[in-house]
Parts: sequence; C-alpha cells; structure tokens
Amino acid sequence: MRAPKGIVQVAGVLDAQEARMLLDCGADLLGFPLKTPGNDEITEDRAREIIRSLNLENRSVLITYLNRAESLADLCGRLGVKMLQVHSEISPEEARRLRKTAPDLFIIKSLIVGTDNVETLEAAVRDFSDWVDAFITDTLDPQTGARGATGNVHNWAVSRRIVERSPRPVILAGGLCPENVARAVAVVRPWGVDAHTRLEGPRGRKDPLRVQSFVRRAREALSRAMDREGETETVPGPIPETMESGTV
Repeated sequence: MRAPKGIVQVAGVLDAQEARMLLDCGADLLGFPLKTPGNDEITEDRAREIIRSLNLENRSVLITYLNRAESLADLCGRLGVKMLQVHSEISPEEARRLRKTAPDLFIIKSLIVGTDNVETLEAAVRDFSDWVDAFITDTLDPQTGARGATGNVHNWAVSRRIVERSPRPVILAGGLCPENVARAVAVVRPWGVDAHTRLEGPRGRKDPLRVQSFVRRAREALSRAMDREGETETVPGPIPETMESGTV
C-alpha cells in the first residue's frame, strides 16, 4: 500500500460518530491510538467495530507503543488496518522482522523531537529507512516523558532537516492546529500532517469547526508546498517560546 503525498491525518478517534464527522470534514486518514502508555481512549473491540462498519481498512492508522514485530502484526490483523504508526522505541532489527512478517503493511516510524537530539534522529533515519515506509516527527514533553499527543509544537527547523535528509516521506505532527498549520508546512514542507489534541473542544471530542478549518488550511499549504518543490528557502532558527508551549 502506498499513500499519496499531501495527506491530512486526524488522530484520537473516540467513536463512529466522530469518525464520520472527521471524514465529512475531509480528513484522509484516521488515527486509532491503542496499547499506549496511558489509558487508551478507545478499546480494541470498539476500534475494530468502527473500522469495519465504516469500511475504513484503507483509511485507518493504528497508533501504538508496542515494540515486537509479532504483536504489531497481530494487532493490525485483528483490527483489519493496513497502516501502522509505531511510537515505541522499537529496534531496527525488530523493524526488519516486522517488514518481513507483514510486507504489505504501510509502516510509519515516529521520530520524537526533544532538546538537542538532531543527530540521534538523523541516525534513526539511516537505521530505519530500509524497513519503514515513512517517518512522523512529533514532540517530546520533557516533563512527563510523553512521546506525542502533547499539544505542543517543537522546533520546526529540526523537522525540516529530517525532511531534507530522509529518503522516506515525512509527516509532521506535534501541536498542529488551524492557527499554525500553514506556517508549519511552509517551513517543514512535509509529505503530510497529523493533528490530535489541539482540534478538541473542552470535553475532549473533536470540534467540527476546528477540524474543517485545519483540513482546509492544511490542504492549501500542502498544495503550495508541492508547487514550490525544488525551490530553496532559508529555514528559521528555533521557533518562538510561545509556540514551543503550544500557544498561538
């Protein structure tokens, strides 16, 4: 399976009603976090029911922290998904086993941007590129240790550097929202974008107006970035502290 460039993913689906709303708002892919360090917002049975009832086999992404090839392949099989986003500290050898175990699975490996870890991320790109189909850059919360779904952005110059060095497509995540996605795409020029917590309302459910705005602005920005491929642009240094904290 190969996904087209310019995808917009929304993660953290809670139920079938929310899944339908996200599709109606124009999201290409829906992310289902399961087997995460905290309490999963949705059960495996419920996720499988949503995916099957809405025929989302080709539009669902399992997001998980499992790190063994057999466990990852088995969970994808039970859910009936063809795309997998691995947020665990899986080893390159285990990624190789996963590729051989599930050769048709579209595998996305997370690259978690922290403080001064660019060289580590570049090494991960070299180590995993033979075994995965894409990378996703996301934000580390140094206080909690959370590796994504923090609501915080990171230094986009780091993600831009990964885009420039990776032989695989790179998806940008981390604190993206309607207010900042256009600038983020202009700086990073990713293959696609992913959003989660900053599209939610006060009750933890996705806000349809924010989702619609995010998808529209993301598509416009991704289209402009594709039109400008081949151009060079000066990449700014670290982004302002107010954006690091997730505010706009």
